[in-house]
Amino acid sequence: MALTTTAKVQGSPITYGLSPEVKRYTLRDTGFVPTRNGNFQLERPLNGDSPYAGGFKLKITVDKDLKKLKLSITDNSGLHPMNIFKDPSKTQAIIDQFNFVIQNLLDREVLAIK
Repeated sequence: MALTTTAKVQGSPITYGLSPEVKRYTLRDTGFVPTRNGNFQLERPLNGDSPYAGGFKLKITVDKDLKKLKLSITDNSGLHPMNIFKDPSKTQAIIDQFNFVIQNLLDREVLAIK
């Protein structure tokens, strides 16, 4: 999937974009790591109740110009996209953890709801 100006994770009704106030140092402060080609990437495990469970991984990539992004939730290997919203009764703890990470990025003006 290519980088776009707006993105959303599979199964979520909310679309996100980069905040107009986003800065490179804010990305670094919130855990984004520069990649070899100059983009910034954040990977956070979403394990729910157990830190030992092989859970899901939230991956966010921001391009070097701070204009485009890509959001995805994958399996623990990072290769297969997953939908944590399909059965909320089984994945509510993971959804809560996802919402916590996203809310932090919204509060720090990295992301904005579009």
